[in-house]
Amino acid sequence: MKGLEKILKKKKYIKIKLKKIKTNHLELKAKINGVKGNFILDTGASNSCVGLDHIDYFKLDAKESETKAAGAGATDMETKQSENNLLKIGDWKTNKFHLVLFNLSHVNTALTQHNAKEVHGIIGADILQKGKALIDYSKNVLYLKKTTK
Repeated sequence: MKGLEKILKKKKYIKIKLKKIKTNHLELKAKINGVKGNFILDTGASNSCVGLDHIDYFKLDAKESETKAAGAGATDMETKQSENNLLKIGDWKTNKFHLVLFNLSHVNTALTQHNAKEVHGIIGADILQKGKALIDYSKNVLYLKKTTK
């Protein structure tokens, strides 16, 4: 264990491996409500989100939302929301996980056009802030601080 990793471990940070995919995005595995999924790590996304087609897959309680989503070349998209979900990324977890649900087909089309696999959703800045995230791009590692709750 090298310097940075050792220091972060003492400060209760959890190490999560990231995989660089063909589009140069960083992908990670996570569980929502006990169900495994593949996600892109997106520091520019304000909220974490899941595709509308995965509501049942992740056992989500979806509610209507007034919010419109925009991103990755698409704007003014209808959304739903799901509150108080359990998110687990490696050994890091939170049970107050709020999700935005919208059509991610434009994201997955872009990924498959570059011979990358489709994803279930995006882990965004909301989780990165909650976990006081540090990303080591040279090693493709995400560190999230263990939550106290």
